[in-house]
Amino acid sequence: MPHTTPIILALAGNPNSGKTTAFNFYTGSRQHVANYPGITVERKEGFLRAHDRDVRLIDLPGTYALTAYTEDELVARRGLTPGGPDAPDCVINVLNAGALERNLYLSVQILELGLPLVLALNMHDEAEKQGMIINCGRLAELLGIPVVPTVARSGIGLDKALAAAVQVSLDRRAAKSSGLGGAKPLDISYGPDLDPVIQEFTALIEGNEALCARYPARWIAIKYLENDSEIRDLVAAADSALDVRLAAGLEQVTRHLKSTTGSYPEAIIADYRYGFISSLLRQGVVTRQDELRNRVARSDQLDKVLTHRFFGPLILLGVLYSMYKITFGLGEIPMGWVEAFFGWLSESVSGLLAEGLLKSLLVSGMIDGVGSVMGFVPLILTMFLLISVLEDSGYMARVAYMMDRVLRAFGLHGYSVMPFIISGGIAGGCAVPGVLATRTLRSPREKLATLLTLPFMTCGAKLPVFLLLAAAFFPGNETSVMLIISLVAWGMALMIAKLLRSTIIRGESTPFVMELPPYRLPTLFGVLIHTWERTWQYIKKAGTVILAISIVIWASMTFPELPEEMAAKDDSSAARLEYSFAGRLGKSLELVTAPAGFDWRVNIALLGGIGAKEVIVSTLGTAYSLSEEDIAAVEDSDDTTSLQSRLRGDPNWNPVNAAALMAFVLLYAPCFVTLAVMRQETGSWKWSAFSLIFNTLLAFAVAVAVYQVGMLVI
Repeated sequence: MPHTTPIILALAGNPNSGKTTAFNFYTGSRQHVANYPGITVERKEGFLRAHDRDVRLIDLPGTYALTAYTEDELVARRGLTPGGPDAPDCVINVLNAGALERNLYLSVQILELGLPLVLALNMHDEAEKQGMIINCGRLAELLGIPVVPTVARSGIGLDKALAAAVQVSLDRRAAKSSGLGGAKPLDISYGPDLDPVIQEFTALIEGNEALCARYPARWIAIKYLENDSEIRDLVAAADSALDVRLAAGLEQVTRHLKSTTGSYPEAIIADYRYGFISSLLRQGVVTRQDELRNRVARSDQLDKVLTHRFFGPLILLGVLYSMYKITFGLGEIPMGWVEAFFGWLSESVSGLLAEGLLKSLLVSGMIDGVGSVMGFVPLILTMFLLISVLEDSGYMARVAYMMDRVLRAFGLHGYSVMPFIISGGIAGGCAVPGVLATRTLRSPREKLATLLTLPFMTCGAKLPVFLLLAAAFFPGNETSVMLIISLVAWGMALMIAKLLRSTIIRGESTPFVMELPPYRLPTLFGVLIHTWERTWQYIKKAGTVILAISIVIWASMTFPELPEEMAAKDDSSAARLEYSFAGRLGKSLELVTAPAGFDWRVNIALLGGIGAKEVIVSTLGTAYSLSEEDIAAVEDSDDTTSLQSRLRGDPNWNPVNAAALMAFVLLYAPCFVTLAVMRQETGSWKWSAFSLIFNTLLAFAVAVAVYQVGMLVI
């Protein structure tokens, strides 16, 4: 039975790419010229027979991008509207092979539209004469689309490109008829400033069916951020309230970018697209025979050293070591000031109030609990400052690029790097946005392996615990301890990922393409803004969530009170604390946790840490505040205000069980919020429960090993 519905193909490309030559080759005399409705720009259409199918071929005007600045660009974009009347079944994008970076800019935007695409690398022979070697198979693998080398003026490769486009069209129609949907739009990152805004805009736009019927919601969000006049008019006509909300968001992010980076959304988006393309070409796609004679861009010169196979990782270790060295060097003095302030506040409140529950609540439950966490603000602020410098300079993207070589060996994907870094791969992140960032992974198996192992990273919530114990039990070696913790976190994450990918989450790895934005000199104001935003989140959490949990833990450490007959024998703070609900629970767990060197106070802190890891420090602060009689080894009474000093002075503590506790905190159950987001991303509580149980058992096994071996050595 003959096929009656013709396949619609569109020819797109930059001016002077050979697109018109290809169109004339395909259609010959079977073409006609007409104007687009309301626009003077001509359009050409042709009809042909290919592979037993009727094909309608539309020649779009040459354009460098899908913007709305010129009529040519506007016409080209309307011809590529996924929900339009002439929506193509497939697009043949004709590129000048000698200028791939510039020509691929249009290709990336077509892929973001979700349209099936075939790349025709035209003038392939001239590119080879220029000394370029293009691996079309590698480019096809990385983008997941057909790539065909062509020479349009002689017709070489054009039949293959047409055949590929017809086959892609047939496959797409078959997929739609079976309910599988069409091609998935390309989803690339546009950086930490724009990604959250794009995500927010996309969610709002998805509520309007009329808009989403024409273009993908994410694409509309991106074009709106680019201040695209046609898209803004389209949104305003469809939903005025939505337009007001998006306009307010655009104005806010524009002000933020202008004040922090001196740039604007459209420029940032262009930078990241070109960064994506640059990374794409570096993945074995293009090599130059005459590379030494060519002028190399400054970013490329830096990358030759900073991403070198041997020197790159060494430089990264040096950067991490320097970060921790600077953090402790700059942060210790103001940290002492903050501790002294909360010590003074605690003593002042104690002097004003009579003994009783109110005094205990305010001093032990609130001031000592929150003060223990707030004392680390100077160190946290310093670390966030350094991380902001790395991010704004573009170096963080290079870290991801280098780590891809390592991740492949452990069954992960290059895109796993950013979720790991966001979660604390370079100390100070958070697992919650890290889990959300796994959405960029195309393979469900790689996504699952990533989100199950990223809680091992040194997130900002764990940092206070590590900083406290490193300063208390490894004075003078804090930098080395923090570097070791970071390396252990990566090592455990990779080993567990390999275990998971070899057992319960088997599957092939997918190709990796990582956008590499150009190097920039960070602006002082931009770095300070980013640092303050993150530090404020930490302070706000300490003043809200941590305060609430500290009060709950104080209550569990205070009630029930000692009966009169027991109080007559021993009415010390330690006795009251041990009789409390938390004390009895912690004591009952000592039988289990003793092999790891944890006493009942630590057990209480670790239970609270499942809610939020910062609570571990505040709980220890509360526990030692409620039982100061046990800290007999601290000779200077003025120094007892420091939790570090209290731990050092406790005969039950030593560097070995401190190391065991750090290992446990690093690896054990994610916080409640992370578990909830895991459930959201996987669609099941099964994997959240797996992470809770497996991580805790793994952490306990490692902690026991550290403690037992350590006690044998000392």
